[in-house]
Amino acid sequence: MLNGNNDLGASMYKTWSEKQRCDEIEKLVEGFRQGVPVGILCKMAETIAGNKKKAKKYLHQFMSSAERQQAVNSAAGGLLPVVKSFLA
Repeated sequence: MLNGNNDLGASMYKTWSEKQRCDEIEKLVEGFRQGVPVGILCKMAETIAGNKKKAKKYLHQFMSSAERQQAVNSAAGGLLPVVKSFLA
């Protein structure tokens, strides 16, 4: 289905500046506000940022505490610990 290229664009994002990554994660957060699932938000933020630590920093920068808590509350099952690790 992905023709062997299942890195979600990671190789392309590695060539981007921090400003480009920041802008793209801000767009991703806007997408989340419009209905993008929280699991996709977290995984794509990590892919774009290059690692989990940077992704968490950007998500905290662009989402209010209330938004992050609402996202954690919306996570279910096995996704909950993953979402908490990004947004808590």
